[in-house]
Amino acid sequence: MWKEENNCLVRTFTFSDFVEAFGFMASVALIAERMGHHPNWQNVYNQVTIQLTTHDAGNVVTEKDHQLATAIDALVRP
Repeated sequence: MWKEENNCLVRTFTFSDFVEAFGFMASVALIAERMGHHPNWQNVYNQVTIQLTTHDAGNVVTEKDHQLATAIDALVRP
């Protein structure tokens, strides 16, 4: 579940291994590029932590962040 902290939407995703985590990141990258809204993220082995904030709005959470979060969630829903 996404949580709002320090003017960011934040969520950590856990996968079975590095390859699955990296594939997820590649899918997120394609969506983010289409939306013109790029996340801050970190990957350590099978975990990906994503932070969303709108830089051109002064580093606050905006509707763009919520839209990207929804699109990211759609990648991991069964």
